[in-house]
Formats: sequence, structure tokens, C-alpha cells
Amino acid sequence: MTPGQLRAMVMSLPEVIERQTWGKPTFRVQNKLFVTLAPDGSSATFKSSPEEQKALIATDPDTFTTAAHLGRHGWITVLLERADKSEMEELVTDAWRRAAPKGLLSERASQS
Repeated sequence: MTPGQLRAMVMSLPEVIERQTWGKPTFRVQNKLFVTLAPDGSSATFKSSPEEQKALIATDPDTFTTAAHLGRHGWITVLLERADKSEMEELVTDAWRRAAPKGLLSERASQS
């Protein structure tokens, strides 16, 4: 997966904005952070749960690692060149759901 493909995937979700923070692109839904992209585009970090983080790392430690600084909260870092598109779609959507306000989640569910 390329950084451009990831950006398009993230930006396709409702009310997402991209903002440069800490010298890298960050993605937010209603100002709540849920994905960051490394400055060089080699990896991305996603909001996740500690359980999901452990499972992904156990399944593929060459692709998934505990995120620096936020790892204790379940965030996970993914090497994009090794990432599977369908798995990334799931990670992006899950991270968005974890950050999105309940009203926005209800609105999206009613549109599905």
C-alpha cells in the first residue's frame, strides 16, 4: 500500500480532516486523532485496542508493531509496503469508529 492509497482510504470517511502535526500528516474526525502517517510515508499508526494490537503483532510481527508513545493505549504501527489492502481498510474503519462521536456513528449506520 502506498501513502497516497492510505490517504485516499482515510479521507473517504465522513468528516475526516488532514492536519500536519508533529512534522507529519495526522488524520482526525471532529478533531479526534485516529491515524498518523510517518513523514517518509513508510508506516502509519492507527488507533486500536490493546487486544487487537496484541493479536495483529502475534499474527504478523514483521508488519505490525506497538506504536511509539501511544502503544500502551493500543495504538499500532503498520509498515505500509507489507500491508494488505483489505486489512488496511478494516484498520482504518475501526480506527475511525473508535474516534468518531456517537452521533456521527449513528448517522453513518442509518445510511448503510
